Formats: sequence, structure tokens, C-alpha cells
Amino acid sequence: MLKDLIRKNRSYRRFDESRKISREELIELIDLARLSSSGGNLQPLKYYLSYNQDTNELVFSTLTWARYLKDWAGPAPGERPTAYIVILGDKKITNHFGIDPGIAAQSILLGASEKGLGGCMFGAVARDKLRNLLQIPHQYEILYVLALGYPLEKIQIEEIGPEGNVQYWRDEHQVHHVPKRSLAEIIIS
Repeated sequence: MLKDLIRKNRSYRRFDESRKISREELIELIDLARLSSSGGNLQPLKYYLSYNQDTNELVFSTLTWARYLKDWAGPAPGERPTAYIVILGDKKITNHFGIDPGIAAQSILLGASEKGLGGCMFGAVARDKLRNLLQIPHQYEILYVLALGYPLEKIQIEEIGPEGNVQYWRDEHQVHHVPKRSLAEIIIS
């Protein structure tokens, strides 16, 4: 059921680095994005795939991990993603990418969840550094980075408490807790 897949599709930040993701698996995920809706059917998105350790280390160095977890600098070696997808906007097609990157990212991440993978979408990216490291031409705007791998962590969704705090947190067992607003709170009519 789709709701189960959406509940499973969390922002995972710790992975089993010994379990690799192949180029073919990434291409299958990109195909889901390709088949998804696109504003005006312009299809302006392109994708940079990273699935080897050397390139993965370059991408990793440009990401800001879990700002709410102040005492955590990101996954340790052995717990890092084994693949990344850099979502790019082709400025030769348009300079306005609208909602396309969000639709594409959601399609990719749901597909990853269906395959037993986990992912995390990054907007906090050192874009100039990433462009230089990967030699991405200026024709492409770096929109988001998706980190992918086989999840090592457990994520628990819970209702926001009476204080209204939306910050995620980890308990002493390293379970990642994600508060969500109640359905009643978000429907206004």
C-alpha cells in the first residue's frame, strides 16, 4: 500500500556502507523520475550519479548533515551513503524548475524505499564546491543531492507534543524520532 511505502520513506542518515548500490539500480530510480510529471512537460532535470567510493567521498564533503543534532557531524566511516544522485536543472531548457525537483526526488526516494533502500534529500549543499569537485558545467544548476544506501538506523514517527517542538532527535539507543503534526492540526476546513 502506498501509505506504508510513504511511512517507510524517511530521511535516513546512517547506512550500511558494505552494501553497495549499482549504476543499474540508480538508473532504475532515475527512470521513475523521468516518468513523473513535469511542469509544462519541459523535463529540464538531469542527474549526476555517484556510486564509487572516491566520488562518494567528494559528494559527502559538501553536505550538511542533520542540523538539529548539534553534537553529530554526520555518519561515521562505515555508515555513509553508498550512492548519491545530484539533481540538476538544465538552464538551456529553462531557468525556472518549479516543483519538478521535488516531484523527481519523491519518485526516486519512494522507488528506493520499495527496493529496501533509504535516502536523505539535501538542500544544504556547498554547491560551488560540489560543482568544482565533480566538474559540473555551469549549464546545470545544482538543485538537490539525494544520499542513498541500505539503512542502519530505525526511525520512529510520533505526534508532536503539546509544546509544539518539530525538531527530530535521537534517543540513547540511537532511534531517530521524527515528530509530525496531527492530521486534525493540518486540515483547516
